Formats: sequence, C-alpha cells, structure tokens
Amino acid sequence: MPYAVGLLLRYSTFAASICLLGAGILLMHWSLIIIGGLATALGIYDLFQTKHSILSNYPVAGHLRFLFEDFRPEIRQYFLEDEKEKVPFSRQQRTLVYQRAKNISDTNAFGTLDDLYKQGTEWFLQSAVSAPLKNKDFRIDVGGKRCKQPYNMSVFNISAMSFGSLSANAIMALNHGAKIGNFTHDTGEGAISPYHRKFGGDLIWEIGTGYFGCRDDDGNFDADSFAEKAVDDQVKMIEIKLSQGAKPGKGGVLPSSKITDEISETRQVPRGQDCVSPASHSAFSTPLELVEFWQKLRDLSGGKPVGFKLCIGQPWQFMAIVKAMIETDNYPDFIVVDGAEGGTGAAPVEFMDSVGMPLIDGFLLVHNTLVGAGIRDKIKVGVSGKIVSGFDVARMLALGADWCNSARGFMFAVGCIQSRSCHTNTCPTGVATQDPYRQQALDVPTKSERVANFHKNTLKSLGSIVGAVGLSHPDDLMPYHIARRMHDGQIKLLSKFYYFADKGALLEQSARSDVYNQMWVMATAESFLADNDALIAYNVDSRDKGKSTKIPAFELP
Repeated sequence: MPYAVGLLLRYSTFAASICLLGAGILLMHWSLIIIGGLATALGIYDLFQTKHSILSNYPVAGHLRFLFEDFRPEIRQYFLEDEKEKVPFSRQQRTLVYQRAKNISDTNAFGTLDDLYKQGTEWFLQSAVSAPLKNKDFRIDVGGKRCKQPYNMSVFNISAMSFGSLSANAIMALNHGAKIGNFTHDTGEGAISPYHRKFGGDLIWEIGTGYFGCRDDDGNFDADSFAEKAVDDQVKMIEIKLSQGAKPGKGGVLPSSKITDEISETRQVPRGQDCVSPASHSAFSTPLELVEFWQKLRDLSGGKPVGFKLCIGQPWQFMAIVKAMIETDNYPDFIVVDGAEGGTGAAPVEFMDSVGMPLIDGFLLVHNTLVGAGIRDKIKVGVSGKIVSGFDVARMLALGADWCNSARGFMFAVGCIQSRSCHTNTCPTGVATQDPYRQQALDVPTKSERVANFHKNTLKSLGSIVGAVGLSHPDDLMPYHIARRMHDGQIKLLSKFYYFADKGALLEQSARSDVYNQMWVMATAESFLADNDALIAYNVDSRDKGKSTKIPAFELP
C-alpha cells in the first residue's frame, strides 16, 4: 500500500497531463490538446532522460523544483529577507544607498532596528562641543618625495571595477558621476576603455598581472605602451594590483566568447582566445624588484603617484616589501588594502569565503607594520571593502586609513539590485553585462547624477559624524572615538580593543605583540619566501628548532 501511494504521487502529474490530452481530444478543444500534448511529451522525455534523476522519478512535476530553485533568490530577497540581514548587503544598506543616490530623505522614524546591547555593537562617542561642519568636501594629498605630480583626492572614491565586468553604460555613468562630484574612479585591471575617457573623470589606472592596456604580444609589460597612456592628464595615479579581495592568490580567465572587439582593443588581447590574467606578476619576483617596478612606472608616467593594492595573505610577505622600501629608501606613494569580503564579480566559493584576510585585520596589519617600521608618515593608505555608509567611512578613518573606496556601493548607485548574477551576463539592470540590449536600460545621464549624489550625501553623513565628535576633519578621528560592546557586556574603546604598534618598534623587534616581531624577522627584502632560520634564531624555544634549517640544534641551559 505505501509503495502504491508513493507511485501515485510520483506519476500523478504525468497522469494528469495524459488525462488532459485525452479530454482535449474527446472534446476537440484545441487549448487542452496543446497544453496536454506538450505536458505529456515533456513527461515522456523526463522518463527516458538520464541527466536528472528527480525528473525520472517525478516526470513533469520535477520541473517545478527547478523553477522554484531558479526564483529562490528573488523570493527570498523580496519576501523573506530581514531588513538587517546582510547577504552580503542588507535591505537597509541598499535602501540607504538608493535614497542618497536619488537625493531623497534618508531619515527613519521610531528608533533603531538594531539591538544595541548585542556583542559587537559599535558607536561613536559624541562631544559636548559638537558643531556642524560647513565644508563637507574632505580631501587629502597623495604623493611622496619622489612624486612630481602629487594628487589631491577625495576621502571617498570609486573602487576598482573593470570594463568587461561592468557594462559600457555603467562605466560611463560612474566616470561621469566622478567628474561631476570631483572624486576618483579606479579603472580595475581591465585597462582604460573609451568609456572611461568619454567624460574625463579622474582615473586611477590599475595595472594587474595581465598588464591589460600596456602589454606586448606575449602578455608581458610593455613600457612604451604604458608611458603613452600614463602621461594622459586624466590618469592621476597608477596602482599595481598584487591581489584582490574576492579571489586573492588566484588569476582569472575571460572566455573568448565574451571578448568583443571593444574589449580586445582596450585590453590589447586577440579575439578568439581566452583572456588570461595570471595569478602573479611577470615584471618582478622579489620585493626589491617590486620597488624597481613602481619606480619605473613613476618615471614613465612623468612622476605621478604610484602605489599598490593587495589583500593581505602571508603577513611576512608584506613586511618583506616594507624592508625593501627601507633598504632602497624608495616608498610607494600609497597602498590600498582590499578586504577579503570585497568582490563585485565572480569568484570560486572557497576563495570568497576562505582565502584572504578581512579588511579590518588586513588594514591594521599594514598600518601597524608601517608604524612599527617608522615610515607610516611617508605612505598614504586607502581601504576598499564593504563600505557604503558615512559610518563605514568614518570607522575606517578612525582606525587610521587615509581614504576609502567603494565598489558595490557605487554599483547600487547606478541601479544594481544585488541579483548576484554578475558572472552570467544576464544582469537585470544592465550594470554587469556586455549584452547591448540589457545595458541600454541603464540611462547614463540619470545614473551619473545618482553616482554624484551618493558621493555627496555620504560625505555629508561623514561630516555630520565628524562634527558630532567635535572635530573639523576626518583626519582627526581616532580609535578612542568609537566604543564597542564585548561578549560579556563590557564596553571597550577601539584603541583598547585592537592592537596599535608603537612607532619604530619593529626596527628594534620590541613590538608589544610578539607575533609582529616574529613575522618581521621572517621577512627579507630579497625574497617573498619566509626566512624560517631567522625565526628559529629569534624564537629559540620553537618546537621546530633544528629541523630543515641551517641553524644547528642545541640544548637549552
């Protein structure tokens, strides 16, 4: 009996299709014949196909499962998702961007939706002498002693997103918005396209491992091609991409089927072949060679600010770069720290979830290393990650960053609805697609204004926070201006919650956090590989003493 019931349930929809077809034939009703015939044909196909076992067991009805699965993200986002559920951005965060981009009120009523007593809650400590700020266009100067063309930039800018990942209309809207709002647009590693140039907004040209836009036929760096484009006045800074948050340590492939004539010309890659972005650079292989490379780019660009972007992986490798800076007395003009929670395009799940250091941890390692090496004042440090609000910007500046970049925030500003279909070429709003018909829906003049509005209103919010704390510029924000609730209900200032290095401590291996001392001695300017011998010599009671090392084993007294 149970088997018969199960059999009935499995094939009932298919049987109903046959009955519908039979009824249509008896009644000579063409609508029933067509519907029943198609459903019956589908059921017969399901019975004999071997790809999906669920269709073999549930002919016709099994397709409902795939249908609901296809629409599950939309059903969840529109009907089930909580206002504060961050997957990866909450509805409240997205709504805030939309409101600011459209220049409409972003105020809410009836109190916060947050539980202010839960672990991890943070808040700024306002001042009794707070005052509103008149100037909300906060800017900083980027450029060290070797830089001949320092750049005055906003503290909030568009993070790296390539043409190819984003549509032509999206790139134009972003760049025109940057032009209107007088802030900066990072090209991403996909090179400078005609759409970046159309409106003349300030650019940071990102040079990735594929050297797109400045490569020879073999994919190596081409100095002449670089110099020709880098001296253009629209290019304000040059950024070497060592790694990125979404997939640090991994290269990428743009399939030949997606390479249009425009992408081929922009990236200087042939059509009919996959466009490969290697995992690492061919122009350098050691920290000292990296220093030589950024100086070469600085010279070829006419002395413009040159820096690098990375998602922190093995800390001693970044420290090795710092040691190379000190040894050569040659410093990048800026460093951008990309958090592992970032990413606007496609990446393997394992890399998105489990490779690379999150933004705050990565930034603090960079900041503390530069302070500990006594060179923090020589280099500006920007951050990019999950940053969309004035609080997000203020928090990172309080921790020590000089400026913030946002990618997905500006994607929301040009119409992104977080459909998470960036890698499918079927973006419903025309933002992340090369489909010419889909991207036509993105109206460039309208979205340009929204990009500029989002930037302006976010800085306005930042200014309100700075004024409430009783300061006059975001540079004055400090970790002790923010409090954090601990797991036991106690409250700590961020200046006590996070570790902050003493100036020059690493040079004497006297950092209060000994792990910094250990990683520092592992770093060497000549190689990205760890010097384990030096670590063992420093940490004499290491369990690995005497194993696979040139340092001889010896007995402790």
